[in-house]
Amino acid sequence: MTEHRGKRRLRGLALVLVALLLPACAGLPTSGDVAVGLKLGESPQDIDILPVASGPITGAGPEEIVDGFLEAGITTTDNWDTARDFLAPSLQRSWSPSAGVSIDIGPDTRTVTSSVPDDEVEDADTAEVQVTLDLVASVDDSGGYAEAVGSSAVAFTVQRMENGEWRITQAPDGVVIDETRFTKVFEGYPLQYFDLGWSRLVPDMRWFPRRQSPATTVTRALIGGAPSEWLDPAVQNAFPADVQLAQDAVPIVGQVADVALTRPASGLDATTLSRMRTQLQATLRASGVAVTQVRFTVDGRDLDAGQAEVKEPSTEIGTLVLQNGAFGRIVGDEISPLDGISGEITSIPQPIVSIDVAADDTHAATRLADQHVYLVGAGSLDELDARPGLINPSLDPYGYTWSVPTGSPASLQASGSDAVAHPIAKAWPSASGISHLRVSADGARVAAVVTVGKQMWVVVAAVVRDSAGVPIELGEVKQLTQLADPATGLVWLGLDRVGVLADPSSPRLITQMVGGPGATEAAPNNAVSIAGARTASGVRILGANGELFAHAGSAWREVASGVAVLATRVGE
Repeated sequence: MTEHRGKRRLRGLALVLVALLLPACAGLPTSGDVAVGLKLGESPQDIDILPVASGPITGAGPEEIVDGFLEAGITTTDNWDTARDFLAPSLQRSWSPSAGVSIDIGPDTRTVTSSVPDDEVEDADTAEVQVTLDLVASVDDSGGYAEAVGSSAVAFTVQRMENGEWRITQAPDGVVIDETRFTKVFEGYPLQYFDLGWSRLVPDMRWFPRRQSPATTVTRALIGGAPSEWLDPAVQNAFPADVQLAQDAVPIVGQVADVALTRPASGLDATTLSRMRTQLQATLRASGVAVTQVRFTVDGRDLDAGQAEVKEPSTEIGTLVLQNGAFGRIVGDEISPLDGISGEITSIPQPIVSIDVAADDTHAATRLADQHVYLVGAGSLDELDARPGLINPSLDPYGYTWSVPTGSPASLQASGSDAVAHPIAKAWPSASGISHLRVSADGARVAAVVTVGKQMWVVVAAVVRDSAGVPIELGEVKQLTQLADPATGLVWLGLDRVGVLADPSSPRLITQMVGGPGATEAAPNNAVSIAGARTASGVRILGANGELFAHAGSAWREVASGVAVLATRVGE
């Protein structure tokens, strides 16, 4: 038995980066259940720079064949045709690369163990090869991404073929890609689903090979698939289950997506058709497909599909601060007050710990020095929650103020403008503590930093509401990333990312995709709080001495001073 860790790269497995400038009809799939490449009638949205691996070299031994097969997971061309070259003919037909992706730290951390020592390979006909991976995440067969840290053993059987070459006869479905190259091979596409009130769209990130045409890929996933399990309780699909794609292609002609549907679509009412069009149109645009319209057809006949009305997140921009006794939007050296609430906030006699402003600027949720949560409106200051140990509250787009004690995560409640508290069931059942929570701009998701056992996690859960929009329970908790140090802030950065300010002693900003990988950067040395934005570049950080920082490329620039409270806005 031989074992190799940090195994040398296969000699013939040279990696190159190529610009794949494919004509419209190139790259058509010929086998397998995942169509890789551009569909007939479509053109690439941009130039993809993809890593490419070579096939097996003559005389390669069992370990080199397995090593090369794993490396070939980065080459998606023709349904992973290069990876199939490492397989015996019988396995080439049955192996399914679309079953999922195991994302590990990298090739140099893989441990390869063979039942046949190197000096006995020439006389052997069969070898059992095991590879131990240091996993960081995984992608399932629907494109759903999940953190999955830990060691995983993968077994292969390799046999000598009649021509004397070794090929794999038993291998698990799916591919292995290291975390560095994963985002070069796969792309995240935010499928859009309606909330339970048909009033807002909610993103659900999926990962598919980058060489697949986005239009066909995301349309197939939306129409023929389902929301992620954790998000499912809070969203719904406008496409009925019996309506499917009639053709396995969605051509884009003159920025119009032509979508051929099966015959049950012809009997749908106008409201359903308008929701279908709106949902798919939003999905295509969010996925980077340049479309101005989606056109549905059945048997070549157009369906008259209008557009549904949806509520968009607030378009208000600007940083909200309490500075030198004034509250409002900071513009240069001036504070522009918010009509109705700026005066109420500055007249509060107690020191203010946090301020979260509604989308329309008409009210704000605050936590004061007495650690109670209040709702500030024009001419009013109403106490909503006086329980001990409350964390900073979060407003949602329906006007409810969420509050919870740090030592009792299950005691989550949401209070309306009438100051009536509504308990929210199934709130983080396994958590013993919570330090931060933020409701998303669509109101269908809530992010939090919770303690489970001795571990700190950034998590997200679906928000289930009744017909009146009152939040009544949370769905299953989805873990996003584990924290090694305490968090000092949590915000939303757009609709599909959260920002976490962590480690008070050496502050770091973690930008974590919901349903995708994250990134970490240094934050200002004395960072104490954070405010979100519609994009990651709009994040603001407050220093302990009242300095306000903004991104300046890869660095931080001080843009204001004397800030007492850096406020947040609903959904950010």
